Amino acid sequence: MNKTRRAWKRRKRLELRIVILTVLCLLLVASFGKLKLQKKYEAYQQKEEQLLAEIEKEQKRTEEIEELKKYVQTKKYVEEVAKERLGLVYEDEILFKATE
Repeated sequence: MNKTRRAWKRRKRLELRIVILTVLCLLLVASFGKLKLQKKYEAYQQKEEQLLAEIEKEQKRTEEIEELKKYVQTKKYVEEVAKERLGLVYEDEILFKATE
């Protein structure tokens, strides 16, 4: 009877060690998984900040384009283009040209 008790206790200790080892392995795997997810999260955070900066830049550019669109539709712009590209002047204007 003494041998059976010892064998039974050894078996229980072995089972306990196996359970503890299994739990430790699971904790180790979970820890590595958490670290991997944390790195992904940080990468996504950086990407989000970059995209938000790009959005802000494009919104400013859109505003500039809208201002230019309004300016192009004014009489002042038409006069400037006519003078620069076509060389047109008003009847009462005197035009001075530099000689080289």
